[in-house]
Amino acid sequence: MKYYTFGNNLPNGDRWSGVRFWLTTLLVFWTFSAIGLGWLVNSFFILIGLIALVPVIAFLGLQWWVKRSIVSAECPMCSSAFTASRSSQFQCPNCGEPLQEQNSKFVRLTSPGTIDIDVQIVD
Repeated sequence: MKYYTFGNNLPNGDRWSGVRFWLTTLLVFWTFSAIGLGWLVNSFFILIGLIALVPVIAFLGLQWWVKRSIVSAECPMCSSAFTASRSSQFQCPNCGEPLQEQNSKFVRLTSPGTIDIDVQIVD
């Protein structure tokens, strides 16, 4: 098994290869220090901050969106309270009446000219 070492025991006998390695390493560190690595450290901290803040902002945004797009009210026919999405047509889960949302309240979906009557059976 061969191990790589930075010394005089290279196969070709080149004694300057170890010095070349250290000079190259020194040159790379000197170049990085001349350019400045502050941007790298700052970008790392910004990335960590974004990883911490994005889920919190997404959770709060989702809560705001749900509160804004869902309305809770009572059915105008049977007075049972339930929740539905805004600007959609749906049926009351209790009585089956077709409803829609208007001004944060549920209203019946009826054709124009429909007359509501209550029928009472008399024996």
